[in-house]
Amino acid sequence: MITGELKNKIDSLWDIFAAGGLVNPLDVIEQITYLMFIRDLDDADNRNAKESAMLGLPFESIFSGEVEIGDRKVDGNQLKWSVFHDFPAERMYSVMQEMVFPFIKNLHSDKNSAYSKYMGDAIFKLPTPLLLDKVVTALDEIYDLMAVAEGSDTKGDTYEYLLSKIAQSGLNGQFRTPRHIIKMMVEMMDPKADEVICDPACGTSGFLVAAGDYLKEHRREEIFFDRIAKDHYMNHMFFGYDMDRTMLRIGAMNMMTHGIDNPYIEYRDSLSDQNADKGKYSLILANPPFKGSLDYDTVSADLLKVCKTKKTELLFLALFLRMLKIGGRCACIVPDGVLFGSSTAHKAIRKEIIENNRLEAIVSMPSGVFKPYAGVSTAIMIFTKTEHGGTDKVWFYDMKADGFSLDDKRSEIAENDIPDIIARFRNPDGEAERERTQQSFFVPKQEIIDNDYDLSINKYKKTEYVAVEYPPTSEIMAELFALEDEITNGLKELEEML
Repeated sequence: MITGELKNKIDSLWDIFAAGGLVNPLDVIEQITYLMFIRDLDDADNRNAKESAMLGLPFESIFSGEVEIGDRKVDGNQLKWSVFHDFPAERMYSVMQEMVFPFIKNLHSDKNSAYSKYMGDAIFKLPTPLLLDKVVTALDEIYDLMAVAEGSDTKGDTYEYLLSKIAQSGLNGQFRTPRHIIKMMVEMMDPKADEVICDPACGTSGFLVAAGDYLKEHRREEIFFDRIAKDHYMNHMFFGYDMDRTMLRIGAMNMMTHGIDNPYIEYRDSLSDQNADKGKYSLILANPPFKGSLDYDTVSADLLKVCKTKKTELLFLALFLRMLKIGGRCACIVPDGVLFGSSTAHKAIRKEIIENNRLEAIVSMPSGVFKPYAGVSTAIMIFTKTEHGGTDKVWFYDMKADGFSLDDKRSEIAENDIPDIIARFRNPDGEAERERTQQSFFVPKQEIIDNDYDLSINKYKKTEYVAVEYPPTSEIMAELFALEDEITNGLKELEEML
């Protein structure tokens, strides 16, 4: 979450745009996003050069030598943010308008790539050199503050804060899943080098970026020292769909600046017949929209066969099952109502996952995780598609703290269950003997069936009551009389002193 000086700087940047005559919030966000991408492109190019040198791999900068811009060739070096941000305002404006924007629009060789689709219509809208100069200076200051906050996803937080400035964003559910929750889910799923990963409601591609970073950290040699594996990682591993083009543009740029050349990020209504994906993905990571209600005629018919409902949170679970390969896994965030709802559709989707597939885990999260934007109680559901059952027992964990206060401020605190959740999930043998009074435990499938497929943790968790012994009433009364005497004597002494 953006706070303090960084928040003030972003507010100031917004004010600079308003003073310069650019007041449409979507235009402002898009222009900021383009400029952030241009700056990130310079940083990413430098980072890739260093990584290639460390690995002993050849590397050619996208800015090296002469670069073709339309019918002319220009020195690529002047297209770098670190070079042109020192130019006088008039020259910087000319370079940005005539060279940098045409350059980034045609940067990707594959015209069908996600990057080309969503950058192809990029328009430079800043009206004056003075405004550009002020915006570039302000962004440099913001990036300096981001560098101080190293280790947190400040870029994602910046996007989130910018989006919160659009009044409709709250209605559309466009709120980023907290970075530490995404990272926890990715670590629990432990992606492999040959995965095909999808987020059917990808937003800014937070889950896909985190999965890519995890693979880069934990499977570096397996992926980057193998030509076929690297090609798969760069071009065929990551898929994301959304219905908001601004989100898709940000998502595509976010992926590219994280070193993934060609993710498949596409405009698509995942729940409609427009989405024909079936048995395609080995891993789905998602936080689908809650509280949505659709018309039956807009929803794919095969999803309605699994559970006839208008609720998006239930339809997305049916969709995940359809999109996964046999043996494919899913980790998704669901509102608590999905776990215990008593409607026919609620029970149908839970029964489908438990009886015909393998439900592995339910991690119950406190309601403050999504504050200040939403106070809904949520859980993480983890399951594997088998189509032949396989659920014998389900692991439950009662998360009480995620490392941040559960109020609107979300200040960092010492209490954090996330490392414990990951460690326990990866060691199921150590969980077998845990009592229901502890934070995590197994529940047999039959017990869940007997409870009408209820998956709320409170249904199975036992509270340990400790007997408290109090002294006899006569003893308590004697103490009260003694206290009364002390107070009376104290008042008399005070009166004599006056």
